[in-house]
Amino acid sequence: MKKVILTGDRPTGRLHVGHYVGSLSERVRLQNSGDYDEIYIMIADAQALTDNAEHPEKVRQNIIQVALDYLACGIDPEKSTIFIQSMVPELTELTFYYMNLVTVARVQRNPTVKSEIKMRNFEASIPVGFFCYPISQAADITAFRATTVPVGEDQMPMIEQCKEIVHKFNSVYGETLTDPQIVLPSNKACLRLPGIDGKAKMSKSLNNCIYLSDTAEEVQKKIMGMFTDPNHLKVSDPGCVEGNAVFTYLDAFCRDDHFEKFWPEYANLNELKDHYRRGGLGDVKVKRFLNNIMQEELEPIRARRKELEQHIPEIYEILRKGSMEAAKVAAQTLEEVKRAMKINYFEDAQLIAEQAKRFAEK
Repeated sequence: MKKVILTGDRPTGRLHVGHYVGSLSERVRLQNSGDYDEIYIMIADAQALTDNAEHPEKVRQNIIQVALDYLACGIDPEKSTIFIQSMVPELTELTFYYMNLVTVARVQRNPTVKSEIKMRNFEASIPVGFFCYPISQAADITAFRATTVPVGEDQMPMIEQCKEIVHKFNSVYGETLTDPQIVLPSNKACLRLPGIDGKAKMSKSLNNCIYLSDTAEEVQKKIMGMFTDPNHLKVSDPGCVEGNAVFTYLDAFCRDDHFEKFWPEYANLNELKDHYRRGGLGDVKVKRFLNNIMQEELEPIRARRKELEQHIPEIYEILRKGSMEAAKVAAQTLEEVKRAMKINYFEDAQLIAEQAKRFAEK
């Protein structure tokens, strides 16, 4: 069996460091590992429209922003197929068929759907398209026969629901769809990076992000204004690192060699945490250290993005070619799905022959 990756993002804004540590850097690593036969990276514009139907221009403008972030981070169109979801209409048809295999109650129990509804204050006014997100995501994954889906922790319930749809389809219609496996970041701090305000999730809609394309000045300003321990009022006070966004970011980005370079007073992050817990270490110093680390990580991405911004027509051509390639693969899967469901009427010579015989014998 081929080893295939499918992953992607909604084009509702530029990508942020939560995307980067949660999934994007892992995609680049897997892409360059040589362990995978095919890699598909989707810009999920159709999904973005489910809660932006009245703001299509927002989605339209951000497709290029996401593409720029992908390429700047190291996604290589020679190794990975980058495509736009709405340019692959087979995904919509697969979603429609899968809907018959999932109950409303099951989607309502999906923790990710629940939290997204709450965050957007949808309640009873939730758009049907948005509600069906787990089903459309299953269509995206299975259309490319993905064996591996590298995502952040918040997507785990979605992958579980996809696996349920795969098992249900295969039990009803015969072995047709591929069962995908989730790949989470190995660093637990990267599973879900909090917002700079300390909120549980970094989100474009909550305006608590550090974007990959932010200038050095913007990154510094955001880091210096980050949430820390609210009880750490004086430098001499003992501090708490748990739930402290600055230390969560250090867990995600910091390496031992950063101390040698930026803060030789400490050998590693554990030493720094111990000092903070004892008291005598100010938040400003810790934030400056984090800023040095983040700037080093983001500077090459910023520079590459700046260069790519001068080649927008070429990037659209990459997306066009990728979408055409993706549509071919999805069309093949759809054909196999319809054959399994026995709704490929015009290709089913046996059906036509049987019907002809039955009516001839009347």
